[in-house]
Amino acid sequence: MPSMPATPLTTVPAVGQTVTAEPSARRLVGRRVADPLGVAALVATVCLWSAFALSDRALAASSLRPADAALIRFGLPALVLAPALWRRRGQFTRVAGLRWAPALKIVLGGGVPFYLAATYGGALTSAAFVGALVPGMVPLFVAALAVRAGRVPRGLQGAGLGLIGLGALALVGPDLAGVDGHTLAGVGLLLMASGLWAIYTVGLREISLDPVASMGLLCVPTFAVIALLALLGVLPSTLLTHAEPRDVLVFLLVQGVGTGICSGLFYATAIRRLGPERCTTVGSLSPVLTAAAAVPLLGEPLTLTVLAGTALVAAGVMLANRRAVR
Repeated sequence: MPSMPATPLTTVPAVGQTVTAEPSARRLVGRRVADPLGVAALVATVCLWSAFALSDRALAASSLRPADAALIRFGLPALVLAPALWRRRGQFTRVAGLRWAPALKIVLGGGVPFYLAATYGGALTSAAFVGALVPGMVPLFVAALAVRAGRVPRGLQGAGLGLIGLGALALVGPDLAGVDGHTLAGVGLLLMASGLWAIYTVGLREISLDPVASMGLLCVPTFAVIALLALLGVLPSTLLTHAEPRDVLVFLLVQGVGTGICSGLFYATAIRRLGPERCTTVGSLSPVLTAAAAVPLLGEPLTLTVLAGTALVAAGVMLANRRAVR
């Protein structure tokens, strides 16, 4: 959590002397001051999540398979960060204070189960579904986990979460009319992915690793499992056989560099500085960007229901992130 900035001292009080707080210092009492680095990291993460949702939907029309996208998404960060991870190898021990429960939340919540659920769910639905149901519903799952831990959302935060949920449903509501079994299966997979991502988010908050080590904990074992499943033929792969070079380059940039390296580091930094509740509520703005970008890039329509849904999500984010000033 961000620390309160210290008020500069001009004089040293004598022993027993009462120190009167400056008016500006009194105004800061009870107020959560936003961390600039955390806010910047979170904004960048939201933009990269939208790019992930769009590329996830475009995967169905490319020469790559979901396993190929996963190999790129997790393999490139593992390769690029290998020297830094080797220098941090001492952090991955019980002696260094690594707890297995948060580590499992990261590996399972953000690794193979999440990626396959999000990828196959996106292939069965649309970019609007991916953007609305994965990042859009994560705040509700995080709130549910918080309730289990005894922290119940109250007041404006609860109202904001409700608006976010309504906005996410509005984004996909028209597409649910007359859907077939494939679309419903895709919705179920995306909701599963959203719940897993909430677990991953909480794990990032609880883990004792720095952002780079947290990324290594996620990417290295996930890449190893996906590669093994692809070699055994459990997951189809065309990466080394029939993949188009253009498709490989696009996914290297969007999912390898953008989602894999940049958003992973940015999100871990934001979670540490702002906390999981704030990050996931602001992160639910991703459907707004996804729906807007899907119009020119994927030819998906921008309807009145989409506009209403994005407005509800935006309003919910503003309400859920307001902090009372005492």
